[in-house]
Amino acid sequence: MLHQITDQVAQRNRVYEDWGFRERMNRGLGINALFAGESGTGKTMAAEVIANALELDLYRIDLSAVVSKYIGETEKNLRKLFDTAEDSGAILFFDEADALFGKRSEVKDSHDRFANIEINYLLQRMESYRGLAILATNMKSALDKAFMRRLRFIVDFPFPGVEQRKEIWSKVFTANTPVDEGLDLSRLAKFNLTGGNIHNVALNAAFLAAQEDGVVSMPLLLNATRTEFKKLERPAKESDFRWLGTTEEVV
Repeated sequence: MLHQITDQVAQRNRVYEDWGFRERMNRGLGINALFAGESGTGKTMAAEVIANALELDLYRIDLSAVVSKYIGETEKNLRKLFDTAEDSGAILFFDEADALFGKRSEVKDSHDRFANIEINYLLQRMESYRGLAILATNMKSALDKAFMRRLRFIVDFPFPGVEQRKEIWSKVFTANTPVDEGLDLSRLAKFNLTGGNIHNVALNAAFLAAQEDGVVSMPLLLNATRTEFKKLERPAKESDFRWLGTTEEVV
């Protein structure tokens, strides 16, 4: 699906202009995609890969700089954003899109009415935008259904399985990183972590190794994994992070 998105962006002038589809289109000529999945499953990286393949700039939208509590200011900010992106041909990447493209609410007061006006404006602007706009969310169900109908692609980023996690572990360290040859990747892959979490663990273990002027070892990786689990507030047994010096699974 990522290849399809990239190919459609690359061929849009031929299809819309040369082949006459623009005359048959009653909506926008842009290409919109939704990347849905848990944090750390590769949504942002996929957007970067697409931008690199198309040799286009990627604008990652800072919602704090766009959304305003003042009436009408959010629409003004979005108008400037879309106009700038269209002039440059850049790709728009809305991270945590559910915060900006959330469901419209029942109008109970003036605040609800103006909030719905913002979303309606976004619906219209997304249709008129001629470039590629990518929305990323880990709360797919929170998006307004009107947005879902206007999306050409919906790409689900699943939580990686054991084999996928093992492959991620095998590539997480650079060639210059001093790594112990006795790493048990099969055991590390049993920890229920996303690619982003695995990267955090590897980076923290590397800092621990640098502090000790040593190598990235299983004890350091398990220590860093314990820290990551605490950060995620996930329950785990202390024995899961114990290392006995063998590649056999600790029971």
